[in-house]
Amino acid sequence: MVSVSNPKDDSRKIPPAPASSGFNLFKYFSDVRAEARRITWPSRRTTIVTTGAVLVMVAITCIFFFIVDQVIGLGIRGLFGVGG
Repeated sequence: MVSVSNPKDDSRKIPPAPASSGFNLFKYFSDVRAEARRITWPSRRTTIVTTGAVLVMVAITCIFFFIVDQVIGLGIRGLFGVGG
């Protein structure tokens, strides 16, 4: 038979949360502005190139799924004789 004992020390207990004085909206927006200043924004060229790549991939994906949909529809119509 196996006996399970609880640890004697309190090291596994979670300490209580410190008392909060409430939410400070001014400090929050101040912190947001400070973080926004630290961001390294991409250049206009990088943004345009990335946007172009995304649009090309979306177009390729649309064409791919259109073809797959047509093939599946053709198969369903051939097997069951239903559909337009």
